[in-house]
Amino acid sequence: MKERKNKVFGLLGKDISYSFSRGYFTEKFKKIGLKNFKYVNFDIPKIEDFPSIVEDNKDVSGINVTIPYKEVVMQYLDKIDKTAKEIGAVNTIKITKRGNLKGYNSDVVGFENSIFPLIKKHHKKALILGTGGASKAIAYALKKNGIKFKFVSRNPKGKKEISYQDLSQEIMEKYLIIINSTPVGTSPNVDQSPNIPYQYITNKHLLYDLIYNPEITAFLAKGKEKGAIIKNGYEMLELQAEESWRIWNE
Repeated sequence: MKERKNKVFGLLGKDISYSFSRGYFTEKFKKIGLKNFKYVNFDIPKIEDFPSIVEDNKDVSGINVTIPYKEVVMQYLDKIDKTAKEIGAVNTIKITKRGNLKGYNSDVVGFENSIFPLIKKHHKKALILGTGGASKAIAYALKKNGIKFKFVSRNPKGKKEISYQDLSQEIMEKYLIIINSTPVGTSPNVDQSPNIPYQYITNKHLLYDLIYNPEITAFLAKGKEKGAIIKNGYEMLELQAEESWRIWNE
């Protein structure tokens, strides 16, 4: 079968008029001279519209998946990679030459490689704020590296989840990594921050925010004031984008 000349890649999500991925890959294609490659946004109001995207776009070779479809998209895939299955979320879809859809998770690679250079010996426990698709990849990476964690949720379910009201001084002193995987604080709502007791944050803490716009969110700024190590999600996005590109081309 002759290789198709035009190749389309895209981002599946909801209300994604501004997307890191589209800018990143458009720039990448330009840089490496791939004139027939383009990256578009597949902005759909409900996941049921997903099959028609694949049907109507025969040149699509790969899709990234963002909020709120990382979990629900799995039911539409022909195959799911072992790691993505274990995580329970997909953020990268490869469309094979036969037209099969295979799901992967490149968030875990992006997160792991961007946070672990900052982790010190005393960083043994983590709080993950939020329970969406991205939080699952974070939990997987922490578990793989022997870091215990709890999810913090507005509506906690099960043993692994606690509520924001449960965040006592004792918990904050034990859980020295705090990862924001919620959209709270994203531009334009830059004055908002997750509702945690910032007064208990010290210079032993590491605060990591998946948000990259603004560069320093209110969550990170409050951590910095207390001397904590801080990092935003920009490098994670770059690394997961490169991992997606590797998957699409292997």
